[in-house]
Amino acid sequence: MNYNPDVLNCIANLSNDEVFTPPELANKVLDLLPQELFRSKETTFLDPFTKSGVFLREIVKRLDRGLQDKIPDRQQRIDHILHKQVFGIAITELTSLLARRSVYCSKYANSQFCISKFDTESGNIIYKNIKHTWENGKCKYCGASQAVYDRGSEAEQYAYMFIHTDNPNKFFPNMKFDVIVGNPPYQLNDGGGTGSSAMPIYNKFVQQAKNLKPKYLSMIVPSRWFSGGRGLDDFRDEMLHDNHIRIIHDYLDANDCFPGVEIKGGICYFLWKNDSFGDCQINTHSSKGVTDAIRPLLEPGTDVFIRHNEAIPILRKIQKFKEDNFSTLISANDPFGFDVREENSYKRIKPSYSLKQSKDCVEFYYNGWRKDGLGYISRTSISKNTNWVDKCKLYIPKAWGTGTGETDWLKPLLISKPSCCTETYLVIGPFENKKIAQNVFDYTQTKFFHCLTLLIKNTQNAMKKVYQFVPLQDFSHPWTDEMLYKKYNLTSEEIAFIESMIRPME
Repeated sequence: MNYNPDVLNCIANLSNDEVFTPPELANKVLDLLPQELFRSKETTFLDPFTKSGVFLREIVKRLDRGLQDKIPDRQQRIDHILHKQVFGIAITELTSLLARRSVYCSKYANSQFCISKFDTESGNIIYKNIKHTWENGKCKYCGASQAVYDRGSEAEQYAYMFIHTDNPNKFFPNMKFDVIVGNPPYQLNDGGGTGSSAMPIYNKFVQQAKNLKPKYLSMIVPSRWFSGGRGLDDFRDEMLHDNHIRIIHDYLDANDCFPGVEIKGGICYFLWKNDSFGDCQINTHSSKGVTDAIRPLLEPGTDVFIRHNEAIPILRKIQKFKEDNFSTLISANDPFGFDVREENSYKRIKPSYSLKQSKDCVEFYYNGWRKDGLGYISRTSISKNTNWVDKCKLYIPKAWGTGTGETDWLKPLLISKPSCCTETYLVIGPFENKKIAQNVFDYTQTKFFHCLTLLIKNTQNAMKKVYQFVPLQDFSHPWTDEMLYKKYNLTSEEIAFIESMIRPME
């Protein structure tokens, strides 16, 4: 049997920032919409960050089927759909050509090969090469660094049309879009980080789309906004208080949506309805299957989204005890003041330490000490929390694992000698004696502790905030999982969920 693959399944991604959407995934997103929209001659659709054109192409296919009775002539039907109902804004010149080829069967809409001829090359899939608007070294629209993106005209600027304007209505004047749908660019590298540490940009596309006041909005975005993400606090607060978000499909592993693409924290897509509000239908996809529940996006007493439906009753039982949370024991970033940068640069100034012990020096834990040897540094080099140096404490990495209980396990360093560390670590403590420190260490080695941590930690990043669901205990004695399960009166089903979430301890 001959196999003719869909060419849009075969295109390599431009990068992890701009991920092409497989047709199967695009159709899952379109399935969220009321299907009568595709049986109306009046429904208008916009993909404001089109890349391959897959969303527009699949919308055209659905409209072509849905309007057969209303516009029987095929050519008249296609003309109506392409001229009156389907619109796109490309993110680059290359993707504008690709999208037109996917939708119009020609990269130029006014060519003889276009299935519905337009008067212009662009048709209704437009692109314009625009520049960033610099203010104090940053783009006022997207926040891009002028030092990184102010470059020659021959280089891609990544100044995306849709978000680099105060008036998104200007692209298609007098148009009112019923549906805005697509998969926006995810992030920009501003010289200060990559992956989950790079500057997110997808939030700006969501907010701009809402400014157009569509009836329906559906986008595919990284799930990092649920609990973390650089510069996403305001966006997260806005989304979690938006009860127009009616459906979320959350994929813990991005490979389930984008095979071969690593996106820390997973991927989600959502449906936002302008004229409907209430609790949200949460569908969580993992290697164990799919769970679903209808519940608020924001649980009382929390400021993040809890992606595991099974965790809600566990968290509610813990909250009834009204205990302080474990994050109160954890330091802020850079506990001893060694994160010093060169002026006007992200480049760190390396602390002056030695691998040989000498008088008036203390143990120094830095990134790579296990390989290169324990360091020793002068007490006079320590600029913060000098009163912690001589006390017992735990050091934990500020980044560990990947954000999944199937692979992650925190391994603190219990240090009783005079010591300090670089910004690679956070400090738990300090404590008055080693016995208490050991009991705290034992608590961090429970599945209970890890499960509650992973309700927030969905990438490798693990600043003190990720421990806010972990309740503080009386550390005059050690704790085990069995003791914790009994204390919080967890059911066999709740215990089974915790046990299934966390890998067996080594």
